[in-house]
Amino acid sequence: MSLLRLRAVLRGPGGLRGPGIAWRIFRSYSSASTKEKANRNVPCERTELLEVLKARAKQLQGSSGPEVTVSKVEVAALDNDKFQEAVVPGPKEKQPIPRAQGDGLAQSSTWAKKMQKEMYSQQPKMKQELGSAASQLALEAKGEATPKTKTTKSPKVPKTKAAPAWTQSSGSPHNKPRAVEVKGAAELKRPQKMPKDTSNQQVLQQTIQANLECFLFLQQAEEAERYLLLCHSSPVKRKVMDVGAFNIVMRIWARKGSLNRLERLFSILEAAGLQPNLDSYATALECAGRTQSPAKAVLRYLQQLNSSGFHVDELFQKCLFEEDEKEKVLFAIRTVQPNYQLPPPPSPKISKSSLLQDFYSRETMGAYPKLDFSVQELRERFQQQLHMELKNTVTIESVEAAKPLTPQAIKARELLGTLRSQWRDAILQALQNSKRSMARPKRMSKYNVLYPYLCLLPDEEYVDIMLQILNDLSPQGESLAVLARELGSKVYDRYIIQRKLRSGQLEKVQQIYESYIQLLAKDSQPKQYLPREYWEKLVAEAGFGPSLNLKSCTWPCVLLMRLGMHMLELLVKAVKVPRNILNRRLESKPIPVLYHVYSFYSNWQVGLIRPHPIFSQLVSNAAETTLTFNSSAMPMLCPPVPWTSPTFGAFVLSDTKLMRFMDDTTHHQLLLEQCPLVNLHPVLDALNQLGNCAWKINQPVLDIIISIFNDKGDEKLDIPPPLSEAPKPPTPPGNSSTWSKSFKHEVFLCKKKAAEMHSLRMDALYKLSIANYVRDKVFWFPHNMDFRGRTYPCPPYFNHLGNDVTRAILLFAEGRPLGPKGLDWLKIHLINLTGLKKKNALQERLEYANEIMEDILDSADNPLTGRKWWMDTDEPWQALACCMEIAKASRSPDPAAYISHFPVHQDGSCNGLQHYAALGRDLSGAASVNLVPCGLPQDVYSAVAQQVEEFRKKDAERGLKIAQVLQGFISRKVVKQTVMTVVYGVTRYGGRLQIEKRLKEIDEFPEEYLWEASHYLVKQVFNSIKEMFSATRDIQNWLTESAKLIAQSGRTVEWVTPLGLPIIQPYYRSRSTVLNCGMQRLSVKTPNSSQKPDTVKQKNAFPPNFIHSLDSTHMMLTALHCLRKGLTFVSVHDCYWTHALTVDVMNQVCRQQFVALHSEKILQDLSEFMLEKYCSSSSSSTEPIAHWQKRLKEQLSNVPSTGEFNLKQVMDSTYFFS
Repeated sequence: MSLLRLRAVLRGPGGLRGPGIAWRIFRSYSSASTKEKANRNVPCERTELLEVLKARAKQLQGSSGPEVTVSKVEVAALDNDKFQEAVVPGPKEKQPIPRAQGDGLAQSSTWAKKMQKEMYSQQPKMKQELGSAASQLALEAKGEATPKTKTTKSPKVPKTKAAPAWTQSSGSPHNKPRAVEVKGAAELKRPQKMPKDTSNQQVLQQTIQANLECFLFLQQAEEAERYLLLCHSSPVKRKVMDVGAFNIVMRIWARKGSLNRLERLFSILEAAGLQPNLDSYATALECAGRTQSPAKAVLRYLQQLNSSGFHVDELFQKCLFEEDEKEKVLFAIRTVQPNYQLPPPPSPKISKSSLLQDFYSRETMGAYPKLDFSVQELRERFQQQLHMELKNTVTIESVEAAKPLTPQAIKARELLGTLRSQWRDAILQALQNSKRSMARPKRMSKYNVLYPYLCLLPDEEYVDIMLQILNDLSPQGESLAVLARELGSKVYDRYIIQRKLRSGQLEKVQQIYESYIQLLAKDSQPKQYLPREYWEKLVAEAGFGPSLNLKSCTWPCVLLMRLGMHMLELLVKAVKVPRNILNRRLESKPIPVLYHVYSFYSNWQVGLIRPHPIFSQLVSNAAETTLTFNSSAMPMLCPPVPWTSPTFGAFVLSDTKLMRFMDDTTHHQLLLEQCPLVNLHPVLDALNQLGNCAWKINQPVLDIIISIFNDKGDEKLDIPPPLSEAPKPPTPPGNSSTWSKSFKHEVFLCKKKAAEMHSLRMDALYKLSIANYVRDKVFWFPHNMDFRGRTYPCPPYFNHLGNDVTRAILLFAEGRPLGPKGLDWLKIHLINLTGLKKKNALQERLEYANEIMEDILDSADNPLTGRKWWMDTDEPWQALACCMEIAKASRSPDPAAYISHFPVHQDGSCNGLQHYAALGRDLSGAASVNLVPCGLPQDVYSAVAQQVEEFRKKDAERGLKIAQVLQGFISRKVVKQTVMTVVYGVTRYGGRLQIEKRLKEIDEFPEEYLWEASHYLVKQVFNSIKEMFSATRDIQNWLTESAKLIAQSGRTVEWVTPLGLPIIQPYYRSRSTVLNCGMQRLSVKTPNSSQKPDTVKQKNAFPPNFIHSLDSTHMMLTALHCLRKGLTFVSVHDCYWTHALTVDVMNQVCRQQFVALHSEKILQDLSEFMLEKYCSSSSSSTEPIAHWQKRLKEQLSNVPSTGEFNLKQVMDSTYFFS
C-alpha cells in the first residue's frame, strides 16, 4: 500500500532532525494530534470552501497574469462517480461543491469574490512589504534593493555556474498571485515590517555561510572567492560577515594547495578590520603542509599565531578537522619544530554536581553492564544499521490484510509502474534543464542562487526525494509551505550525510564503534567506564583523522523554503498523466498529476498542492502493500552512538540534535554550545543509559492486535476501524441549493468522523507495521530531549511513549528471573493496569489478583474466545500481555526462576504537585500526594472534590441557587483534569472549559446551568487547592511574577537545572517575512537575535516548565543510580519501568533521589542565578533598565518561605511511586 493514503497522519527532522531545521521538531515528523487536526481542518471543516479552490492558469506553464485567474483543470470522466468532482470553479454554474462531467466548469461563489477583492486591496501593502523584505535580506548581488525593484542585475557578474548572491525579484506580479498569504512553517499571522538596521541579519549571515559551504563541498574555489568578494563589496553584507566566511574560502584554496591565493585572502581579511582566528591559522598551516612549503613561510604563520595570543597546541585542542587536514597541519609545524608532539588529550573532567558525587566516584564504580551479544554479533548489527542509514529510506510490508489481487489491481499496479518510470525520466529531464538554465553565464534569475544547492547530490537523489513526496501525498493534498519545507529539509539531511562521508567521519566512526562494542559485548573484558567516557577515550586514542563533529552548517528557513519551492515547481510541471488512462472514451491528452489551489483559513488564503482524482483513483485501485519511511524513523538495529556533546550522538549517520527546538529558534543550541561540556555530562549519561536499553516484540500480543486490526478493528480496544466502517452520509434531497442547514451539518459531521477515523487508522498502521518489521529483531531507541530536559525516543512512530497498544507489544530484550517477589509484582502491576483498586493497599490488590486468577488464566489462554475479562480494564492490551506473563510464570516449575522480559511500571502520584509540595515543604499538600507514609494511597483528586463539596454545602445553606443545583454532581471525575493541570499553569478560563466538558457528560445535569455551574466550580477548585496547597500557590505565584518582570524587561527566562542543564524558554513575538516564490508568496517566520520575548507566554509557561525540568532531573538521577545498581531502567516521564525482580530496588533509588534532589536549595539557587543574570550592575546602566532591575531584584529576593514537612518521610512512603 502506498503512503499516498497515509499522508494525513504522522509524517517522516524535527525532531526533532537536522541541525538548524527547527520546523521538524521530531526529526521532521509531526505529532498525531497535529495531523488529526490537519485532517479535520482541510478535508472536513473546509468542505464547503471547495468552491474557492483555484488552479493556476495552464498549470504553472507560462502564465504571466498579474492576478489570480480562474481556469479549468482537466478532469476525466471517471468510471467511479466518487471522483466526478471538479477541482476548480469555472464561470457558469453556482453550487457549493462543484461537480463536472468531462470539461464542465463550475462558478465560484461570494468566497471567490471576497478572495479577489482582498487581493486587490492588499496589493499596495504587499508590494511595500516584499520590497522591504528583499532589501532587508540583501538578496540582490550588491544587497541594496529598493521596494520598487523588480529584478537586480550586476554589471560585473562573474562567469560562474552559480549566481554570486540572492537575486530575488521583489515586486514583480508575474507568475504568482497578487497577494496570497500562506501558512508558513506552521504560522498564519500577518507579516510585520521589521526595522532595517536589525532584521534578518542572522538569516543573511547564515545564507552567506551556507552558500560558501556549498562551494567548499563542490570544490569551486574561484566561484567561492568571487562570491566572497562580492559580499565584501556590499555594505549590507559586509556588516554581517565575520572571519568564518573568509575561513571557508581559505579552506578551499588550502585543499587545492594554493598558498598565494590563501595569503591574498589573509590580507583582505585584515584590511577589513577582522582578526584571523585559530581556524584561519590552521587552514594556512594545512595549506603549507599540503604544498610542503619552506620553513620560512610556516614560521611566519606560527609567529603571527603567537602574536595573536594563541598557542600552537590550541590548534589541535580546539579546531575541527576533516579528511587529512590534521596530519597536514602537523607536517607543517614539524618543518619548523621537528620534535613537536601532539598535545596529550586533556584528562577527563568529572561532574562536580553534589547530587552525583557517588555516581562518578571511581571507588564505587563497577563494570558497565553487558548485553547478551558477542562482539561479532554487535559488529554485524552495526553494519545492518549503517546500511539502512546509507539508503536514507526503508520500505516495509504493511500489516493491513492484503486484498485478493484482482485484475483491476494488477492492471493499476502495472500502470503505476509505467507512469512512475516515465515520471522519473520527466523529473530528471526537468531538473537538468533547470540546472542548465541557471548555469548560463550572464543570465540572472531569482533562482540562480539555488544552482549550487542542486549540485550537492546526484541528480537521481533529487528525483527520488520528489517522487517520495508525490507518493506520500494524500488525496486531500497538503499545504504548499509544508511540502516546500519538507523537500528542502530532505535535501539538507542527505547533504549532511554526504559531508560526513566526504570528510572521512564515517570511517572513523566505524573504527571507533568497533572498539566501543568491547564495552557492551558479553565476550569482552569488563570495563569501568560509562559509554560516553569510553567513547571519548577511544577518540583520544585514535589521534589522527577527521573530527567527529562537523563544522557548523545551518541552512536558514528562507533558503530551505526557496529550494523546496523550486523542486515543487519542477514536480508540478513535469509529472503528467494521460487524461484517458481510466476511461478510454476520452481524448488522450496529458494533464498534470498535481495542481495548485487555494483555500481559506479564517480570512487567510492558504496554498495547497492536491493530486488529481485520476491519480488518487489509480493508487486506490492498485492497493499497494508497502510503506516507506526515513531510516531515522525506525528503531536502531544496534546500540546507539553515545551522546558525547550537544551535536554528536544517537544515529550513526542521520543528524540528530541533543535538544529538540521549534520555529527556527537557535537559542537553545547556542546555550548548550556555550555551556562547559562537563556540566552536560550527567544529562548525556542519562540519555545514553535510556538509549542503551534493548527491546524486543511481544509476538503473541502483536499477532492478536493485527488480527483485530484486519477484522474491522475495535474502538473499545483502541484498534481503529477502517474507513469502510465510517458512518455513511445521508442521501441528499434534491440539489444542493435546497439542502437545509441541519442536513449540511449532518454531512459535515460524517465527513469529520471519517477523517478522524482515517487519521487514527493510519497512525495504528504505521506503528503495527514497524513493530511487525522488527518482530524477530532486537532493537534500540536513541533518546534526545526537549528544551525542559524531558526525554523522548528519537524514532517518532513506534516507541514506548506510545499508547496502550504500543506499550503492550514491547518487552525488554534482556530477561531476568522473577525472584521471590517478582510474581507478586506482576500481579500488582496487572491490577494497577485495570484501574479497579486505585484506593486499595498493595496487599489488597495482590489478594484480589489471586482471587481472580481463573479470569487471568482464561484471558491468557483464550483472549478472543473466552470470558474476555481483560477487555474491561483501563489498559486492556497491557493487561492482556500481563495476564499472559503471569500465566507462563505461574505454570513454570519454579516461578522464582522464570526468566521474565516484562516491564513493570511504577507511577508517580500527581507528580507535579509532589514537586511543588516538596519545594514548599507543604505538610498538608505532601500528605495529599503521598509524600507522607500512609496505609492507603491518598487520592488528591478525591480530596479536592470533597473540599469543593464542603464549600458547596455551605453556599447551598446560604441559599445560593447554583450550589443547590450542583448537589450530587460533584465527583472526582469532574475536578480531576483541572486539579491535574493546575500545576501546569491552567488558567481559570481553561479550568472552566474542562469542568464544563465533564458536566456535559452527565446526562442528568440541567444544560441551562452549565456555564454558571462550571464558573462556580472552577472558583471552588482553585480555592480548595489554595487551601490544601498553600505553599504550592505561593511558589507558583512567585515564579509567574518573576517571569513576567523578566519578560517585560526584554529578556527571556533562563535557568539551570540541579543537574547543570541550561534552559531558556523559546517564546518570542513572532515576526514574518514575505517570501516571493514562483507559485505564490509565502509568509514565513524568520529568527532574529533581537527578537522580543512574548511576555504572556514567558509568564504563564515558567511554572510548568520549571516543574517539568525538576521531574526530568529526578528521572535522570534515578536512571543513573539504577545503572550503578545494575538495573534495566526506562521511563515515560513520571512512569518508571524495570524488571519485576528489581522493582523494590528501583523504588528505593527513586525515593532516595527525590529526597536528595529536594534537599538542594532549589528555589534559593534559582533566585541567586536570576539575580546574577538579570540584576547585576553590568547588565545595563540606563535609567529605565535600572527601574526594572529594582523591581525584579525585590521580586527575586523574596523567595517563598517553606513549611515544616520532613522530606525524609518520603523514604517510607509506599505510594509515592506505586
